Amino acid sequence: MDVWTLPNGWDHSQLKLKKSAFVNKNLDCDSINTELDRKFFLAKELLREIGRSIELITVDRLLEHIVEKWESRLKSEIKEKVENEISLLEWSKVVIQRSLNANSPHTAGWYKQGVQEIIKYNDGKDLMLYDLTVTFLKNFEAHHRGKGNSVNTIGIILRAIRSIYNKAISEERYRPSKNVFDSYKIPATIRTKKRAISKEEILRLCELKYEPFSPIWNARNYALIMFYCKGMNFIDLVKVKIDHIQGDRLYYGRSKTGTPLSVKIHPRLKTLLFPYMNSKYNGDYLFPTNYDGSTKHFQKYKSQRRRMNERLRLIAHDAGIESKFTTYTIRHSWATIAKYMGISTALISESLGHSSIKTTEIYLKDFESEVLDQVNELVTM
Repeated sequence: MDVWTLPNGWDHSQLKLKKSAFVNKNLDCDSINTELDRKFFLAKELLREIGRSIELITVDRLLEHIVEKWESRLKSEIKEKVENEISLLEWSKVVIQRSLNANSPHTAGWYKQGVQEIIKYNDGKDLMLYDLTVTFLKNFEAHHRGKGNSVNTIGIILRAIRSIYNKAISEERYRPSKNVFDSYKIPATIRTKKRAISKEEILRLCELKYEPFSPIWNARNYALIMFYCKGMNFIDLVKVKIDHIQGDRLYYGRSKTGTPLSVKIHPRLKTLLFPYMNSKYNGDYLFPTNYDGSTKHFQKYKSQRRRMNERLRLIAHDAGIESKFTTYTIRHSWATIAKYMGISTALISESLGHSSIKTTEIYLKDFESEVLDQVNELVTM
């Protein structure tokens, strides 16, 4: 596009159009001046590349080289954007639906929340994956820090976005010149202290008397069964069926990783399981929660988990447990008690069904700190 102006519309010292000049009133001076700056920069860049060899070419040939550089750079930028015309919302729908199809509603919800927060920050507008620049991500982080959101909350959102972004790259739906997350580092998670409770506190649950088959009686039983089953997750407990009990073993799978696990049914566990086995057949759910693990009924499971944790608070009060007591506490406590008994981290990791020993090490971080404190007291007292 050719642009012209009169001498009084041109700033000779700044080499740009005067926005205040009447002759330029119909021109988009900001865009034109930006393009002029770009072309000046590229021309100077070319002159630096040529160096002293500039004496070997004519002025006309030099101008041809400058025009070639302008056009090649412009074509390169346009080509890169055209080849990467995929938006965050468009691609995230693919990733979210895939998680739902794989019966991973929790992961799908994580992705959805991350995308919603990014689009909300972008004034409710979708954006292309190439718009996720280091500057954009730093501004997003600063915005949320300014609102008082924790680095853990910010990290959860941005790790979801990074996962979606990297999937687009690995599946060749997006070809960036450079992965933005190689330069932008998501703020590190700050661990919140999660205190495990002792084996004695867990066993106090056995002494509690509740009306048989009442909701709180079930919750007490579930807590003990989860503990006796090597810190079983609540989602794995509610999916147990009658035919998962074979002989003296209970077989189940980790919903999160798909790892098959089993536990020997010792007398205490057998006593807890027995009331739920009456009038049941293979294929029936063992417990009255009846969650089939599907995406369709995930909200039902979340409601069950919320009610379970509400009842555990009441049970903790009745048992004299002062620490926070949730389904997670049971799992964390089993791992910590096992470590106190000298069981290796590798065996604890296998028992919990963790896909990585690093996850188990996070569980046991508080244990290590407490032991070191005890060592320090022995040395310094």
